[in-house]
Amino acid sequence: MSDLDTVMNNLRIELPSWAFGNSGTRFKVFGTPGTPRTIEEKIADAATVHRLTGLAPTVALHIPWDTVADYRTLRAYARDLGVELGTINSNTFQDEDYKFGSLTHLDKKVRQKAIDHHLACIEVMNETGSSDLKIWLADGTNYPGQGDIRGRQDRLAESLASIYQHVGQAQRLVLEYKFFEPATYMTDVPDWGTSYAHTSVLGERAMVCLDTGHHAPGTNIEFIVAQLLRLRKLGSFDFNSRFYADDDLIVGAADPFQLFRILFEVFRGGGLDADSGVALMLDQCHNVEAKIPGQIRSVLNVQEMTARAALVDIDALTHAQDAGDVLGANTVFMDAFYTDVRPRLAQWRTEHNLPEDPMGAFTQSGYQQQIETQRTEGHQSGWGA
Repeated sequence: MSDLDTVMNNLRIELPSWAFGNSGTRFKVFGTPGTPRTIEEKIADAATVHRLTGLAPTVALHIPWDTVADYRTLRAYARDLGVELGTINSNTFQDEDYKFGSLTHLDKKVRQKAIDHHLACIEVMNETGSSDLKIWLADGTNYPGQGDIRGRQDRLAESLASIYQHVGQAQRLVLEYKFFEPATYMTDVPDWGTSYAHTSVLGERAMVCLDTGHHAPGTNIEFIVAQLLRLRKLGSFDFNSRFYADDDLIVGAADPFQLFRILFEVFRGGGLDADSGVALMLDQCHNVEAKIPGQIRSVLNVQEMTARAALVDIDALTHAQDAGDVLGANTVFMDAFYTDVRPRLAQWRTEHNLPEDPMGAFTQSGYQQQIETQRTEGHQSGWGA
């Protein structure tokens, strides 16, 4: 088996349940035919992506959006469709009490409410077999002087410690960061350094989550990847694509070369090894494109750039770097990026009893027409449901 085959066989990309629901902009949430009405229907759509690509064996849940009465039954349902339940994502950004913060709020009762929500998420993890609790906070301020920056960090550290002590030995707390939005002056976890600082204090089962859309324009994301892997604190990725802000577009849509550079550092740092612990996940909201093909396209883009990254001749690259051969090193790097790996990936899919062309196979399957016919009653899922 070639090194490329090994990398492809190890590649696992988690799908987010919310990517299959309705989403939109600050101005409008758009509905589409066939949109899931329940978490079960979201899982069925995610299982379709996995069945066609062989790349997406787990589905992330968002609580309370995906709340059910019996998570063990939901887990069994997912397994029957060939997938598992993955990361549990908390939500402390859609409750009126969290207008001025959740884990950083001045009011201890509000902070405790937010802590209790995360403890409930850990209980969900215990029922679903999930290993990761992912925390993204909307906490922050809009104006200078609105809040005490140091005091908010102290309260955040205290709240995270209260949650972390309930995280099981086989579980992890993964802290995501975002440099702005919805807070516009200061967010409480704005960058990888802040997330790293908090998770380092918490312990070895606390990790950093990197979302590719959560950085300022021009940020060298691959440097952050290399640094966090070096520090053994990169817990997970949220893959999407952006032009201006947190656009949550199909991964690789804006800058495929950036995706290649990021995945090279993931590969170089051992993040694609079977036992690395780095979880790759999509985090996207499809507004104008069809949901299922959007997810298929994204996982295929990640697969393609991963394959190209694995083709970089490390020995030749290192030799050129050590010799100070600037253009030679760059040529080795660019040769891998420009390699057309699509025929080889089509062969890999055939070898694994998958359709050579997953996008075409989905179109021909009639699945979209089927769900549009069946899902005509009830309320479609979307933001907040």
